[in-house]
Amino acid sequence: MTEKTTGASYAAAGVDIDAGDRAVELMKEWVKKTQRPEVLGGLGGFAGLFDASALKRYERPLLASATDGVGTKVDIARRMGVYDTIGHDLVAMVMDDIVVCGAEPLFMTDYICVGKVHPERVAAIVKGIAEGCVLAGCALVGGETAEHPGLLGPDDFDVAGAGTGVVEFDRLLGADRIRTGDAVIAMASSGLHSNGYSLVRHVLFDRAGMSLEGHVEELGRTLGEELLEPTKIYSLDCMALTRTAEVHAYSHITGGGLAANLARVIPDHLHATVDRSTWAPGAIFDLVGQAGQVERLELEKTLNMGVGMMAVVPQESVDVALTALADRGVDAWVAGEILDRGDHAEGATLTGDYAS
Repeated sequence: MTEKTTGASYAAAGVDIDAGDRAVELMKEWVKKTQRPEVLGGLGGFAGLFDASALKRYERPLLASATDGVGTKVDIARRMGVYDTIGHDLVAMVMDDIVVCGAEPLFMTDYICVGKVHPERVAAIVKGIAEGCVLAGCALVGGETAEHPGLLGPDDFDVAGAGTGVVEFDRLLGADRIRTGDAVIAMASSGLHSNGYSLVRHVLFDRAGMSLEGHVEELGRTLGEELLEPTKIYSLDCMALTRTAEVHAYSHITGGGLAANLARVIPDHLHATVDRSTWAPGAIFDLVGQAGQVERLELEKTLNMGVGMMAVVPQESVDVALTALADRGVDAWVAGEILDRGDHAEGATLTGDYAS
């Protein structure tokens, strides 16, 4: 009698190709909602196609590209079992970097890495990415779902994305346009956005022992709902503002905090000063600071403190800019100004105390 043996297989190693194929089928309807007229073909090809002849209307088109992820915020989504919002965060982190230079977002691709493919879960993640792309005005032209058994647990996942935009050379925004006397306009964040979650998780879970399900009176909802609040996507707001008012520069407030990110667009001979008294950070920032006894400067170099995007505009454009943003439902205010560098070593500093 011959002994029957069973050979190794991809499935036995932990990779389920059939589940991956089902995930693709489930996500197709969401990807379709992001299509722009320049996109050719559909989901499932080896590469996404974008008709570059659409750029012929530009005299000297510059392509802008960015790539990013959402950090350890994915752990909050995993623990809560909510997967259809984290994609908003991903699009915001990528496309709001691109719009800073004045570029129009065109398209992006995503990369989803999982320990085990749960088709409905992957489709929910892509649904969020697609919804984010609609809010940013860009197309989702493709992506990759990778299954890494043995490296990630069955419920573990991570997401990343890359995007491309275009801007006319002579409309490129940045440090070269900024002048002494310009105003710094702040745009409110929707919360923590997608930075600083390693500090937030350490403080609220490890040190304060808080639970995601617990209702927090100061927040008016559960801690989990607050921490999973999607990052605001400013792309279309910034594009509309650039068409309406004169804008010299934008700064996307992400990792590193407000002052460090604003300094990235300030020329060496100038200095941006931002007055804390012009706004009050949301309750979540106070909660993190108090629960972890985190010093203000540490909070400010880690979290956005209630400001997700900043615009530098000439003084004569302030009223038009604030009206344009208000018309789009964006909470914005004059938070600072541009001065000569003087003795300042940094490109931007925060002054005063936050409003209560």
